[in-house]
Amino acid sequence: MRHALVAALLATSMFSLPATAHAQAMSAEEAAALRAELAALRAKVETLETRLDQTSPPPVATSAPAPASTPAPQASATQIKWKGAPEIKTADGWSFKPRGRVQVDAVHVGAPGAIADPALGFSSELRRIRMGFGGTIPGGFGYKVEADFAESDVVLLDAFMTYQDGPLKLTVGQHNTFQGLEELSSSNDTSFIERAAFTDAFNFIRRAGVSAEYSTGALLLQGGVFTDNFTALDSGNDGYSFDGRVVYAPKAGKTQLHFGGSAHWRKLGDTVPTVRYRQRPLVHSADIRFIATPNMDAEAETGFGAEAAFIRGRLHGAAEAFWQSVDRPGLADPQFFGGSVEAGLFLTDDTRAYKDGMFKEIHVKNPVSDGGMGAWQINLRYDHLDLNDAGIVGGQQDGYMASLIWTPIDYVRFMVNYARLQYHDAVIPAGGDRDYGVDSVGARAQIVF
Repeated sequence: MRHALVAALLATSMFSLPATAHAQAMSAEEAAALRAELAALRAKVETLETRLDQTSPPPVATSAPAPASTPAPQASATQIKWKGAPEIKTADGWSFKPRGRVQVDAVHVGAPGAIADPALGFSSELRRIRMGFGGTIPGGFGYKVEADFAESDVVLLDAFMTYQDGPLKLTVGQHNTFQGLEELSSSNDTSFIERAAFTDAFNFIRRAGVSAEYSTGALLLQGGVFTDNFTALDSGNDGYSFDGRVVYAPKAGKTQLHFGGSAHWRKLGDTVPTVRYRQRPLVHSADIRFIATPNMDAEAETGFGAEAAFIRGRLHGAAEAFWQSVDRPGLADPQFFGGSVEAGLFLTDDTRAYKDGMFKEIHVKNPVSDGGMGAWQINLRYDHLDLNDAGIVGGQQDGYMASLIWTPIDYVRFMVNYARLQYHDAVIPAGGDRDYGVDSVGARAQIVF
């Protein structure tokens, strides 16, 4: 509007000039007068523009649509986090994460010279090479599948689905039964290369079944009905078992406490007429057993366990005991016993983790990746296994053990173990002697994701 007004003023002024300026040639005096009049007119225009700028009203909004504003950036519906491997999560509840571990062992077992066995001396193995995946499904569902490739054949370990609604969790498929603290804790996080002797000796393995867990506050209840391992089911085994566990895990100030008990009853099934218990000398690659029962005709087995533990800062302690009896038709029923007690101390400012009735992986406070020294831990353990009872002589083992663990960063760990194993009634005689000692040393390099 301002520019239109100025143009009109100029036009009016031009038409008001003397007509003689357009019709004929001007004299020098007339030209000078015209230039002076134009200069005066230009000054008036500049003054008018200044006044219009000072007094012009703000622009009136029109009905034309305003240009669309750029939407604010929103968080992506899919998130990817690194937890040893990429974990993918969507906003609607889906998630997927590859899982795995690699454990490489090197060991040495020394026995009295009178015992000649190729398993003695140095040996090494890929103890575990596990690969799998797990995640969640909208509606409270979850899944996990994991297999071990360390042996010549692929062995399916975990293969299950879960459903969780608040404190209640249901699991269907092949998974761990509920037979103790160390058995349920991952092999990634144990204090020694192998678990306490009774856990392997009494055949604690994953089995196919249906189970339920109920957690409220410090109380955890677990129970299930199981058949057998998928491998045994292929042979037509119709055995089944009932397993249960109760855990009370209160906090006392800065101390995490753990108290638990478990029960197990298993009918062996038509294709499993016998049962046998035995154990290696702490390490797995040495395929030798100094303590073992014979094959026993049996219909069922019954077990009861007790467990206790604590974690306070750098210090932890744990103790377990398990009684396993065998139902032999027409014969006395033997009851065997195994138990262990351990204590561990972090030399660095780290602590052992605990959740849902299990020991969990530690999180290194000063990893070497940040210029720290990682987490260093020492552990001591006494381990006892007695396979003598009711006419069965399987031997007794007393283990005095120590371990040193270095975790430089999360997901990587190195371990060194030593054990002095004292045997009584050993099933492998050293000459004519069945009471003697064996030294076992093992080392492990591990990475998990």
